[in-house]
Amino acid sequence: MVRELFIIRHGETDLNKEGIIQGRGVNAGLNEKGRQQALQFHEAFRDEGFEILFSSSLRRTQETLEPFIREDLEWEQYPELDEIGWGRFEGKRATLDFKQEYYDLLKHWETGVFTARMEGGESPLEVKARQEKFIRMWEMRKEKKSLLCMHGRAMRILLAWLINQDLATMDTFPHHNLTLYKLIFEEGKYRIDLYNYTGHLHAES
Repeated sequence: MVRELFIIRHGETDLNKEGIIQGRGVNAGLNEKGRQQALQFHEAFRDEGFEILFSSSLRRTQETLEPFIREDLEWEQYPELDEIGWGRFEGKRATLDFKQEYYDLLKHWETGVFTARMEGGESPLEVKARQEKFIRMWEMRKEKKSLLCMHGRAMRILLAWLINQDLATMDTFPHHNLTLYKLIFEEGKYRIDLYNYTGHLHAES
């Protein structure tokens, strides 16, 4: 059976706009622009025929799906889909110290050191391990068309390993607020059918 998994990043929050670090421990809601992005996505895909909605445990993903939730579509929340933990930097502005440590961390990840993490945060391998629990559950289900809302770094990690790429390639997946990746799941394998699609964000430059 061919199944479709639509994966979107949540809409914009004020913390996105202000350059404040949002990880797993920051539970911000959408701002006005983010709510508008959610409405635009809903307008474009309301007739897609989604059978079930999945979100992380964080408000910004739930509020992004709100227009679909109001239509009484089945909706389930999973902390396994939460954003990566950025440790001691969460809730703080992206200072020069953070940027330097972040770029150093990216270098570790690009060279295959996937156990590297921010102090008090999570590594890509830890994020992947919890994501695998969700994906194995999803693969046992029967819905042909699912919509999943999650977070930027977590989405990059998920996309890389789902299509059997090395985690070092995770930064090749752009993650604009409310971007869409559509995956086809067939015979135990995933392939990307829509890549970083933002055509529904018609009001943005």
